[in-house]
Amino acid sequence: MRDEKVPVSGDDELAELGVAAAAAAIRDGDITAESYSAALLRRARKYSDLNSFITIDESAVLTAAREADKARAAGSRAPFLGVPIGVKDSYATRGLRTTLGVETLGSFVPADDADVVAALEDAGGIVFGKNNLVEMSFGLAGDNSRYGQVKNPYGRDHVSGGSSSGSGASVAARIVPAALGGDTVGSIRVPASLCGVVGFKPTTGRWSGGGVAPISHTLDTTGVLARSVEDCALIDRIVTKDVAAPPGRSDLKGAKFAYAPRQYMELIDPEVEAHFKNALRRLRDAGAEVVEIDLGEDFSLMADRLTWNIFFRETMESVSEFLRRNDFPVSFDEIYDGLKPELREVWSHLVLPSGPGFASRETYEAALSVDRPELQRRLGAVFTRAGFDALLFPTTPCVAPLIDHRSKFTVAGEEVNDLFLAKNTVPTSGAGLPGISIPLALTGHGLPVGMELDGAHGHDRELLDLARRVESVFGTLPAPV
Repeated sequence: MRDEKVPVSGDDELAELGVAAAAAAIRDGDITAESYSAALLRRARKYSDLNSFITIDESAVLTAAREADKARAAGSRAPFLGVPIGVKDSYATRGLRTTLGVETLGSFVPADDADVVAALEDAGGIVFGKNNLVEMSFGLAGDNSRYGQVKNPYGRDHVSGGSSSGSGASVAARIVPAALGGDTVGSIRVPASLCGVVGFKPTTGRWSGGGVAPISHTLDTTGVLARSVEDCALIDRIVTKDVAAPPGRSDLKGAKFAYAPRQYMELIDPEVEAHFKNALRRLRDAGAEVVEIDLGEDFSLMADRLTWNIFFRETMESVSEFLRRNDFPVSFDEIYDGLKPELREVWSHLVLPSGPGFASRETYEAALSVDRPELQRRLGAVFTRAGFDALLFPTTPCVAPLIDHRSKFTVAGEEVNDLFLAKNTVPTSGAGLPGISIPLALTGHGLPVGMELDGAHGHDRELLDLARRVESVFGTLPAPV
């Protein structure tokens, strides 16, 4: 919330407002919802080259904003009143087309909202538009063959990250103050890191996934990207109806952080490593205890093995059930037939039961009953037995690669592919822990570097409060030019 009233009139000033600030300005009568939405719509047109949205119904946005102004005049104090938000196009939206990023659903308009969308609208929020995404949320670089590559606002020749690519880019570009995303192996936190915004992945199961196209019912979670931890926390309260006590302190004295370089920094861009190590020094200077730990030689191999085995093994069943339950007018086979050739090849190898890489039932059950509990035990011990408040690591081990090199690029002299972008986020997903990525700094080439904080399972509010205090040490990034 703003401490004092500051006149806000120009489009650039309006676009800089975060969720909490915009809600307060509308509630206090400093601005109207209509003027705010109109400014953001103009900005969306100005930055349309980013390809961050697939669909925006400008008339519907302005109509909803006028209704919000009427509600405010009638005395409404809804916490989200009149605030527009981007929605990843894997979420069903009533009356607004929902494509899942595939051409097969290019004209489909659902009859119902996804649960999270409905919760925000019930709180007065406005669906600004449907954010571009990787087809069926399968990818980390932000490429969509039908709706275009999403570009990074901090460097238009660089990727945005994925699969919540448009969500990250639109928030960074100040088109919307926040956007909903989805995270299975890092699809919120990767674009948040690469685009220089905050990305919050709740504890798996904390947020409803109803009406959101899945990949894996075990790993999926809905979540949000915004420009401040405060805004993520506000949206979390609305979605979960979690009325937590207000934050008590602002300093980091007594906070205990762990970091595990052997597991999270084995292969890392030197500039990202330098920024992360500087962040650890600054946290110590702020009064926190920062301790190096080791999660075991087999940690990364185990996390990758269990997460990817579950990820690919559950896709066909999860997608088929979603299409049937939500009355999408296509079948799994029709979705598969319409995929871009590279993705169809991946699905034919790993997702279809006939594929040579499809995990056997024994492999899948071992991932669920052996590897996953061990990963959860090992990470859980960081918070319980060792008593740390959060585990810290570079969200992505490198900055956003060039779009022309999105499939193969070099980090510290070693060639990697786009899956490398999720190397550090995979364990969090495999264990179902809450994680939040916050921006640290810009590199010498002006690209964002992110740091993730993971918390104990189910301790989302504590993690958000801690992240808010950490964020105050580093501040926010300047807007992209």
